[in-house]
Amino acid sequence: MPLILFNASNIRRLIGWSSPLFLLLIYLMPSMAQAEWFRYTDTAMTTPVELEFWADDKSTANAIAKDVLAVFHQVDRDMSRYREDSELSGLNRQAADNPVRVSTGLFQVFRKAEEVAVLSAGAFDISFGSVGYLYDYRERQQPSDESIQARLGHINYQDIVLDDKAQTVFFRQKGLLVDLGGIAKGYAVDLGIEHLISAGVRHARLSAGGDLRLLGDKRGRPWLVGVRDPRSENRNVVVLPLTDLAISTSGDYERFFIDDQGERVHHILSPGTGKSVRGVQSVTIIGSDALTTDGLSTAVFVLGPEKGLEMIEKLPGIDAIIIDDQRMMHFTEGLAPPES
Repeated sequence: MPLILFNASNIRRLIGWSSPLFLLLIYLMPSMAQAEWFRYTDTAMTTPVELEFWADDKSTANAIAKDVLAVFHQVDRDMSRYREDSELSGLNRQAADNPVRVSTGLFQVFRKAEEVAVLSAGAFDISFGSVGYLYDYRERQQPSDESIQARLGHINYQDIVLDDKAQTVFFRQKGLLVDLGGIAKGYAVDLGIEHLISAGVRHARLSAGGDLRLLGDKRGRPWLVGVRDPRSENRNVVVLPLTDLAISTSGDYERFFIDDQGERVHHILSPGTGKSVRGVQSVTIIGSDALTTDGLSTAVFVLGPEKGLEMIEKLPGIDAIIIDDQRMMHFTEGLAPPES
Protein backbone atom coordinates (compact mmCIF):
# COMPACT_ATOMS: atom_id res chain seq x y z
CA MET A 1 0.00 0.00 0.00
CA PRO A 2 1.56 3.38 -0.98
CA LEU A 3 2.43 5.89 1.72
CA ILE A 4 0.07 8.90 1.68
CA LEU A 5 1.30 12.19 3.07
CA PHE A 6 -1.54 14.36 4.30
CA ASN A 7 -1.32 18.12 4.02
CA ALA A 8 -3.91 20.90 3.80
CA SER A 9 -4.67 20.30 0.11
CA ASN A 10 -5.23 16.54 0.67
CA ILE A 11 -7.66 17.24 3.48
CA ARG A 12 -9.43 19.97 1.48
CA ARG A 13 -10.13 17.58 -1.41
CA LEU A 14 -11.40 14.92 1.00
CA ILE A 15 -13.76 16.99 3.12
CA GLY A 16 -14.27 20.30 1.30
CA TRP A 17 -13.51 23.88 2.28
CA SER A 18 -16.73 24.50 4.15
CA SER A 19 -16.74 21.31 6.24
CA PRO A 20 -16.94 22.00 9.99
CA LEU A 21 -14.29 19.29 10.46
CA PHE A 22 -11.90 21.14 8.13
CA LEU A 23 -12.48 24.40 9.98
CA LEU A 24 -11.82 22.63 13.27
CA LEU A 25 -8.56 21.21 11.92
CA ILE A 26 -7.46 24.62 10.68
CA TYR A 27 -8.22 26.02 14.14
CA LEU A 28 -6.16 23.34 15.86
CA MET A 29 -3.16 23.34 13.51
CA PRO A 30 -1.56 26.59 14.77
CA SER A 31 -1.60 25.36 18.39
CA MET A 32 0.09 22.10 17.39
CA ALA A 33 2.77 24.05 15.53
CA GLN A 34 3.69 26.07 18.64
CA ALA A 35 5.63 23.22 20.26
CA GLU A 36 9.18 24.37 20.93
CA TRP A 37 12.05 24.45 23.41
CA PHE A 38 11.44 26.50 26.53
CA ARG A 39 14.27 27.65 28.79
CA TYR A 40 14.19 28.88 32.39
CA THR A 41 16.78 29.93 34.96
CA ASP A 42 16.64 30.41 38.71
CA THR A 43 18.92 30.53 41.73
CA ALA A 44 18.42 28.10 44.59
CA MET A 45 20.58 26.10 46.99
CA THR A 46 23.24 28.83 46.49
CA THR A 47 23.68 27.80 42.85
CA PRO A 48 22.27 28.58 39.38
CA VAL A 49 19.46 26.28 38.22
CA GLU A 50 18.85 25.84 34.49
CA LEU A 51 15.90 24.08 32.88
CA GLU A 52 15.28 23.40 29.20
CA PHE A 53 12.49 21.21 27.82
CA TRP A 54 10.20 20.64 24.84
CA ALA A 55 6.55 21.55 25.35
CA ASP A 56 3.42 22.25 23.31
CA ASP A 57 2.85 25.85 24.34
CA LYS A 58 4.15 28.61 26.59
CA SER A 59 1.41 28.54 29.22
CA THR A 60 1.84 24.79 29.72
CA ALA A 61 5.61 25.18 29.85
CA ASN A 62 5.39 28.00 32.40
CA ALA A 63 3.23 25.89 34.72
CA ILE A 64 5.58 22.91 34.45
CA ALA A 65 8.67 25.06 35.00
CA LYS A 66 7.16 26.71 38.08
CA ASP A 67 6.53 23.26 39.59
CA VAL A 68 10.02 21.98 38.78
CA LEU A 69 11.91 25.04 40.01
CA ALA A 70 9.90 25.03 43.23
CA VAL A 71 11.51 21.67 44.00
CA PHE A 72 14.92 23.29 44.48
CA HIS A 73 13.60 25.89 46.89
CA GLN A 74 11.84 23.19 48.90
CA VAL A 75 14.97 21.04 49.09
CA ASP A 76 16.89 24.15 50.16
CA ARG A 77 14.36 24.75 52.95
CA ASP A 78 14.75 21.14 54.06
CA MET A 79 18.48 20.44 53.60
CA SER A 80 20.41 23.73 53.69
CA ARG A 81 23.17 24.13 56.25
CA TYR A 82 22.87 27.90 55.85
CA ARG A 83 19.28 28.14 57.10
CA GLU A 84 18.67 27.96 60.83
CA ASP A 85 15.07 26.93 60.15
CA SER A 86 15.90 24.04 57.79
CA GLU A 87 15.09 20.47 58.72
CA LEU A 88 18.80 19.65 58.54
CA SER A 89 19.74 22.43 60.96
CA GLY A 90 17.14 21.18 63.43
CA LEU A 91 18.51 17.67 63.06
CA ASN A 92 22.07 18.86 63.73
CA ARG A 93 20.86 20.49 66.95
CA GLN A 94 18.87 17.52 68.25
CA ALA A 95 20.09 14.21 66.83
CA ALA A 96 22.86 13.67 69.40
CA ASP A 97 20.26 13.79 72.20
CA ASN A 98 17.56 11.53 70.74
CA PRO A 99 16.67 9.86 67.43
CA VAL A 100 14.89 12.40 65.23
CA ARG A 101 12.19 11.41 62.77
CA VAL A 102 12.86 13.08 59.42
CA SER A 103 11.03 13.54 56.14
CA THR A 104 11.12 10.81 53.52
CA GLY A 105 13.31 12.89 51.20
CA LEU A 106 15.88 13.71 53.85
CA PHE A 107 16.02 10.09 54.97
CA GLN A 108 16.55 8.98 51.35
CA VAL A 109 19.51 11.34 51.03
CA PHE A 110 21.00 10.10 54.32
CA ARG A 111 20.63 6.50 53.17
CA LYS A 112 22.37 7.19 49.84
CA ALA A 113 25.11 9.09 51.67
CA GLU A 114 25.69 6.07 53.87
CA GLU A 115 25.84 3.82 50.81
CA VAL A 116 28.51 5.98 49.14
CA ALA A 117 30.43 6.33 52.42
CA VAL A 118 30.64 2.55 52.84
CA LEU A 119 31.55 2.06 49.18
CA SER A 120 34.37 4.62 49.40
CA ALA A 121 35.59 3.56 52.87
CA GLY A 122 34.68 6.95 54.28
CA ALA A 123 36.12 9.13 51.51
CA PHE A 124 32.61 10.53 51.20
CA ASP A 125 31.35 11.49 54.65
CA ILE A 126 28.51 13.95 55.26
CA SER A 127 29.71 14.46 58.83
CA PHE A 128 32.61 16.48 57.38
CA GLY A 129 30.44 19.43 58.36
CA SER A 130 31.85 18.97 61.86
CA VAL A 131 34.96 20.72 60.52
CA GLY A 132 33.56 22.18 57.32
CA TYR A 133 31.38 24.64 59.23
CA LEU A 134 34.59 26.36 60.38
CA TYR A 135 35.40 27.50 56.83
CA ASP A 136 34.01 30.66 55.24
CA TYR A 137 35.01 30.87 51.59
CA ARG A 138 33.37 34.22 50.95
CA GLU A 139 35.26 35.79 53.85
CA ARG A 140 38.46 33.87 52.94
CA GLN A 141 38.59 32.30 56.40
CA GLN A 142 39.95 28.87 57.32
CA PRO A 143 40.34 27.30 60.74
CA SER A 144 43.65 26.89 62.51
CA ASP A 145 45.28 23.47 62.73
CA GLU A 146 44.35 23.40 66.41
CA SER A 147 40.68 24.07 65.67
CA ILE A 148 40.63 21.35 63.02
CA GLN A 149 42.21 18.80 65.34
CA ALA A 150 39.71 19.64 68.09
CA ARG A 151 36.82 18.68 65.80
CA LEU A 152 38.37 16.08 63.50
CA GLY A 153 37.22 13.19 65.68
CA HIS A 154 33.61 14.19 65.06
CA ILE A 155 33.92 13.24 61.37
CA ASN A 156 32.71 9.64 61.33
CA TYR A 157 29.79 8.49 59.19
CA GLN A 158 29.55 5.34 61.31
CA ASP A 159 28.27 7.49 64.17
CA ILE A 160 25.18 8.38 62.10
CA VAL A 161 22.55 5.76 62.92
CA LEU A 162 19.61 5.32 60.55
CA ASP A 163 16.44 3.45 61.49
CA ASP A 164 14.45 2.51 58.38
CA LYS A 165 11.34 1.42 60.25
CA ALA A 166 11.05 4.54 62.40
CA GLN A 167 12.64 6.77 59.70
CA THR A 168 14.87 8.38 62.31
CA VAL A 169 18.44 9.70 62.43
CA PHE A 170 20.61 9.56 65.55
CA PHE A 171 24.15 10.82 66.16
CA ARG A 172 26.24 8.69 68.51
CA GLN A 173 28.36 11.66 69.57
CA LYS A 174 27.80 15.31 70.37
CA GLY A 175 29.62 17.75 68.13
CA LEU A 176 28.90 15.77 64.95
CA LEU A 177 27.46 18.04 62.27
CA VAL A 178 26.13 16.99 58.88
CA ASP A 179 26.55 18.96 55.65
CA LEU A 180 24.64 17.71 52.59
CA GLY A 181 26.33 20.07 50.12
CA GLY A 182 27.92 17.11 48.34
CA ILE A 183 24.68 15.27 47.59
CA ALA A 184 21.50 17.35 48.10
CA LYS A 185 21.62 19.08 44.71
CA GLY A 186 21.71 15.69 42.99
CA TYR A 187 18.59 14.70 44.89
CA ALA A 188 16.84 17.92 43.85
CA VAL A 189 17.75 17.38 40.19
CA ASP A 190 16.33 13.84 40.26
CA LEU A 191 13.15 15.10 41.93
CA GLY A 192 12.81 17.81 39.30
CA ILE A 193 13.12 15.20 36.53
CA GLU A 194 10.38 13.14 38.22
CA HIS A 195 8.09 16.18 38.04
CA LEU A 196 8.88 16.63 34.34
CA ILE A 197 8.08 12.99 33.62
CA SER A 198 4.80 13.25 35.53
CA ALA A 199 3.90 16.28 33.41
CA GLY A 200 4.43 14.27 30.23
CA VAL A 201 7.75 15.87 29.23
CA ARG A 202 9.98 13.55 27.21
CA HIS A 203 12.94 15.75 26.30
CA ALA A 204 14.62 17.90 28.95
CA ARG A 205 17.85 19.15 30.45
CA LEU A 206 17.96 20.14 34.12
CA SER A 207 21.03 21.31 36.01
CA ALA A 208 21.95 22.78 39.38
CA GLY A 209 25.57 23.85 39.59
CA GLY A 210 27.68 20.81 38.79
CA ASP A 211 24.78 18.36 38.72
CA LEU A 212 22.92 17.66 35.49
CA ARG A 213 20.23 15.23 34.38
CA LEU A 214 19.10 14.59 30.81
CA LEU A 215 15.62 13.30 30.02
CA GLY A 216 15.52 11.53 26.67
CA ASP A 217 17.46 12.98 23.77
CA LYS A 218 17.34 16.35 22.04
CA ARG A 219 14.56 15.26 19.69
CA GLY A 220 16.55 12.89 17.52
CA ARG A 221 20.02 14.06 18.48
CA PRO A 222 22.10 13.49 21.60
CA TRP A 223 22.63 16.26 24.10
CA LEU A 224 26.17 17.65 23.97
CA VAL A 225 27.58 18.06 27.47
CA GLY A 226 30.91 19.75 28.03
CA VAL A 227 33.30 18.89 30.85
CA ARG A 228 34.78 22.20 31.94
CA ASP A 229 38.49 22.88 32.07
CA PRO A 230 39.07 23.41 35.83
CA ARG A 231 41.36 26.35 35.09
CA SER A 232 39.34 28.03 32.34
CA GLU A 233 35.75 29.17 32.73
CA ASN A 234 35.07 29.26 28.99
CA ARG A 235 36.81 26.10 27.80
CA ASN A 236 35.80 22.45 27.82
CA VAL A 237 38.34 19.66 27.96
CA VAL A 238 35.90 17.25 26.34
CA VAL A 239 32.36 17.29 24.96
CA LEU A 240 30.22 14.17 25.41
CA PRO A 241 27.14 13.16 23.37
CA LEU A 242 24.67 11.84 25.98
CA THR A 243 21.02 10.83 26.34
CA ASP A 244 18.92 9.86 29.36
CA LEU A 245 21.78 10.12 31.85
CA ALA A 246 22.97 12.03 34.90
CA ILE A 247 26.34 13.75 35.09
CA SER A 248 27.92 15.40 38.14
CA THR A 249 31.17 17.33 38.41
CA SER A 250 33.03 18.24 41.58
CA GLY A 251 35.82 20.78 41.15
CA ASP A 252 38.26 22.75 43.24
CA TYR A 253 37.12 25.88 41.38
CA GLU A 254 33.54 25.94 42.70
CA ARG A 255 34.07 27.52 46.13
CA PHE A 256 37.62 28.52 46.95
CA PHE A 257 40.10 31.24 47.79
CA ILE A 258 43.88 31.52 47.63
CA ASP A 259 45.44 31.88 51.09
CA ASP A 260 48.49 33.92 52.12
CA GLN A 261 50.81 31.03 51.22
CA GLY A 262 49.39 30.85 47.71
CA GLU A 263 47.49 27.61 48.42
CA ARG A 264 44.03 26.98 47.01
CA VAL A 265 41.58 26.46 49.86
CA HIS A 266 38.45 24.84 48.42
CA HIS A 267 35.28 23.27 49.75
CA ILE A 268 36.04 19.58 49.10
CA LEU A 269 37.59 18.49 52.37
CA SER A 270 39.32 15.25 53.23
CA PRO A 271 37.49 13.55 56.12
CA GLY A 272 40.90 12.37 57.34
CA THR A 273 42.56 15.78 57.57
CA GLY A 274 39.74 18.32 57.59
CA LYS A 275 41.61 20.23 54.90
CA SER A 276 41.14 20.76 51.16
CA VAL A 277 41.98 17.70 49.08
CA ARG A 278 45.15 17.96 46.99
CA GLY A 279 46.08 16.14 43.80
CA VAL A 280 42.82 16.56 41.87
CA GLN A 281 41.25 19.52 40.06
CA SER A 282 37.93 18.00 38.98
CA VAL A 283 35.97 14.77 38.84
CA THR A 284 33.03 14.07 36.54
CA ILE A 285 30.79 11.05 37.09
CA ILE A 286 28.24 9.73 34.57
CA GLY A 287 25.42 7.43 35.68
CA SER A 288 21.68 6.94 35.69
CA ASP A 289 20.66 9.26 38.56
CA ALA A 290 22.09 12.48 39.95
CA LEU A 291 21.78 11.48 43.61
CA THR A 292 24.34 8.73 42.97
CA THR A 293 26.62 10.67 40.62
CA ASP A 294 26.69 13.66 42.98
CA GLY A 295 27.90 11.60 45.93
CA LEU A 296 30.37 9.61 43.84
CA SER A 297 31.99 12.69 42.32
CA THR A 298 33.00 13.90 45.79
CA ALA A 299 34.10 10.42 46.86
CA VAL A 300 36.36 10.00 43.83
CA PHE A 301 37.78 13.51 44.29
CA VAL A 302 38.86 12.55 47.82
CA LEU A 303 40.17 9.11 46.80
CA GLY A 304 42.26 10.46 43.93
CA PRO A 305 42.74 9.08 40.40
CA GLU A 306 44.07 5.61 41.14
CA LYS A 307 41.76 4.55 43.97
CA GLY A 308 38.86 6.51 42.53
CA LEU A 309 38.97 4.77 39.15
CA GLU A 310 39.45 1.42 40.86
CA MET A 311 36.20 1.96 42.76
CA ILE A 312 34.21 3.23 39.76
CA GLU A 313 35.31 0.37 37.49
CA LYS A 314 33.51 -2.02 39.85
CA LEU A 315 30.19 -0.18 39.50
CA PRO A 316 28.03 -1.16 36.50
CA GLY A 317 26.69 1.74 34.45
CA ILE A 318 29.02 4.32 36.01
CA ASP A 319 31.89 6.16 34.30
CA ALA A 320 34.35 8.79 35.45
CA ILE A 321 36.64 11.50 34.11
CA ILE A 322 39.32 12.80 36.48
CA ILE A 323 41.64 15.74 35.90
CA ASP A 324 44.57 15.67 38.30
CA ASP A 325 46.71 18.55 39.54
CA GLN A 326 49.19 17.96 36.71
CA ARG A 327 46.38 18.59 34.18
CA MET A 328 46.38 14.93 33.17
CA MET A 329 43.05 13.32 32.28
CA HIS A 330 42.10 9.87 33.61
CA PHE A 331 38.94 8.04 32.58
CA THR A 332 37.21 4.70 32.99
CA GLU A 333 37.34 1.98 30.35
CA GLY A 334 33.76 2.69 29.32
CA LEU A 335 34.86 6.09 27.96
CA ALA A 336 37.94 4.82 26.14
CA PRO A 337 37.89 5.40 22.35
CA PRO A 338 37.30 2.24 20.28
CA GLU A 339 40.40 0.49 19.04
CA SER A 340 41.04 0.96 15.33
